[in-house]
Amino acid sequence: MQDSNDKGAALNFDPDALRRKYGEERAKRLRPDGTAQYQPLAGRFAHLDKDPHADPGFIRDPVHDDIDVLIIGGGLSGLTTAARLRQQGIQSISIVEKGADFGGTWYWNRYPGAACDIESYIYLPLLEELDYVPTEKYAKAPEIYEFCRKIARFYDLYRTALLQTTVTGLRWDSKAARWILSTDRNDRIAARFAVVAPGILSQPKLPRIPGIETFAGHSFHTSRWDYEYTGGNERGGLVGLADKRVGVVGTGATAIQCVPQLAQFAKHLYVFQRTPSSVDARNNVPTDADFRRVQTPGWHRRRMVNFNNLVSGIPEKEDLVRDGWTDILADVGFILSSTGGAPDPAKIELALFAKMEKSRQRISSIVKDPATAEALKPYYNYLCKRPCFSDEYLQSFNRDNVTLVDTAGRGVERITPSGAVAAAQEYPLDCLIYATGFEWLSEFAGMIGYDIHGRDGLALSHKWSQGTRTLHGMQTRGFPNLFILGLAQNGVSPNLTHLIDERAIHLAYLLKRCFDDEVRTIEPTQRAEDKWVEEIIAQRGPRRAFLESCPPSYYNQEGRDTPATALNDIYGAGSVAFFKVLEEWRAEDRLEGLEVTRRERSRGDSLATAAGHNAG
Repeated sequence: MQDSNDKGAALNFDPDALRRKYGEERAKRLRPDGTAQYQPLAGRFAHLDKDPHADPGFIRDPVHDDIDVLIIGGGLSGLTTAARLRQQGIQSISIVEKGADFGGTWYWNRYPGAACDIESYIYLPLLEELDYVPTEKYAKAPEIYEFCRKIARFYDLYRTALLQTTVTGLRWDSKAARWILSTDRNDRIAARFAVVAPGILSQPKLPRIPGIETFAGHSFHTSRWDYEYTGGNERGGLVGLADKRVGVVGTGATAIQCVPQLAQFAKHLYVFQRTPSSVDARNNVPTDADFRRVQTPGWHRRRMVNFNNLVSGIPEKEDLVRDGWTDILADVGFILSSTGGAPDPAKIELALFAKMEKSRQRISSIVKDPATAEALKPYYNYLCKRPCFSDEYLQSFNRDNVTLVDTAGRGVERITPSGAVAAAQEYPLDCLIYATGFEWLSEFAGMIGYDIHGRDGLALSHKWSQGTRTLHGMQTRGFPNLFILGLAQNGVSPNLTHLIDERAIHLAYLLKRCFDDEVRTIEPTQRAEDKWVEEIIAQRGPRRAFLESCPPSYYNQEGRDTPATALNDIYGAGSVAFFKVLEEWRAEDRLEGLEVTRRERSRGDSLATAAGHNAG
């Protein structure tokens, strides 16, 4: 039998050395403050949350209405849910959205270079319904934003939408069996059902770097890009930076896309890196003229399922997507399927080692300066951080006007009025751009910016103060007729819009049942909720063990696990299993685990309430 060194020789790397290196890189990035190292765009930073696309003079009269379905959030989650409800014949729908238009992530994130990192043909929902095929394998932000607006027009969602409107509260009126919405525009909407769709990554965050408030130059978050300052648009042309020294804090998925544009136009660009991303080739191509012609009905869902199976380790006869995601994860899936029994952790580890070694070799082949190339190499397991894909990011560091400031895992030490300090050296800056991401699986009420009060005034922030408690990640006891479309306790796929669509289909089924059966209220039983929470905790072991080997990131709550983060975790059995749970639950058609009250007509033809109870 070969020992690890013999295997390393055959594989052209030493597994023992990599294990040690990965451990060292993780250790030097751990911080005692965990997720507290970030802060929202609020208080003294509220000006950074200003919507650069909205009409500052927009006014309208308050709206007072009683509707069937209220949806809070006009991104892809809210849009897809509304579309699936429309398909079930539900017409009385109103969407409330903070932005001045639909689009969510693609309304806010208009930074230069923004694009899909998942194939467009599976990322964009409802393609067959709208008879639309994206123009590129990885569509860019303007096309995706316009497609979101196309969904809204196709399903007649603009007519009743309340745009450029911020929710201030949502409370349950037990007597009327209605959710009552209040907003910053003095609206009062009563709704039979409420759907909270805040988006996967909706609340931008800033690092708590000492002195951040003292910077005298120009600064903004990438999700609120200031084209008045930089010039240009999403496609580039940032001519306003020609005489500017620009700093970018963060090297995650956003920076991978915007750094090449900044590098092209800034007088000098400093990229401040704490942990490098893995960056593989994107290989984007225009959509072939024959693509639409060769597709048969149902192609869109087949392609989504094919991708999701492959990246979940489930073999498929054919890889329909054939990209960087399915490349490595299909290999891991083959290893899983070829073990004939329990997965072999040693084989999986070697496959992941080999994948990352290939990424590191790619960096050496592209980046000319050896020290810069070494600093850009990620030393952690594949999927510890969201993989990135670009044909321009690594090449940017070959430019004379681009400097990688590698902080060896410590991050920027402090910010001064005139620049940023790392490793005791100050870098003078005219502009500081924060590519520091969004809240992820965090405290829900804080993330959405308002609280939700259910039966007897119970605040959701109080109920979930020790962690999320739901049935199927969407409903929670004490909050009748409420559906929450976050990430916690859901089965998450790399293609997040697949999750969005599966939930929308599930929710459309539920509400159609409620309308058909004249349901007054519907919510989980305590037993069903407890059982789901127990399942979330029981399944998280393997994923948690893997993430604990990773450097701190939003994937693992910055390396600090707590009882609350355990409940805020995703469905550990994966998205394929999660979608199957929902599908089989619907097929039983018994509303298992839900407590239902129905409206009945009495002899006097008045409406009375009868309770139905499914213990779950």
